[in-house]
Amino acid sequence: MRLLALNKPFGTICQFSPHETRASLADWVKVPGVYPAGRLDSDSEGLLLLTDDGALQARIAEPRHKLVKRYWAQVEGAIDEAALKKLASGVDLGDYVTRPCRANHVEPGSMLWTRTPPIRYRAAIPTTWIELSITEGKNRQVRRMTAAVGFPTLRLVRVGVGALDIFSLGLQPGESVELRSNAPWDGVV
Repeated sequence: MRLLALNKPFGTICQFSPHETRASLADWVKVPGVYPAGRLDSDSEGLLLLTDDGALQARIAEPRHKLVKRYWAQVEGAIDEAALKKLASGVDLGDYVTRPCRANHVEPGSMLWTRTPPIRYRAAIPTTWIELSITEGKNRQVRRMTAAVGFPTLRLVRVGVGALDIFSLGLQPGESVELRSNAPWDGVV
């Protein structure tokens, strides 16, 4: 079994086949036979796990296993406690209601890399960073959740999957590392 952790750069699509206008996983991962366990939209960045083991891929990606995925979202506006409580209790997105999750403020400081290209800066509109820990992973879920409570996401970074944390792995955008089977995450994912 092989398991890789990749810091997926902004603008990269979660497929290995070439794309006309965007980078693909093949531009960053040279290990044959591995596939993403879950997805990140091209405009999202951060921790993406890849494996050659179908059972492990299912344990990571399928919501029924309730593996926690942590995201840092830079949202437009100064998000308040009432909006964080709405996020935490579950948000009605029209086609489904999200599961309860953890939602809190976070200060990335120097831990977070600079995005290329940077987000649009507007001096008159503040931004806030929040952390969401969810056990689902539906299409554009975090972006839809923050928009539903009035704070659209400007930048979205997956910082953790299960016990794995992108910062403890020390990965910069485009870098990957193969995880050992006896690593501390073993049995948690």
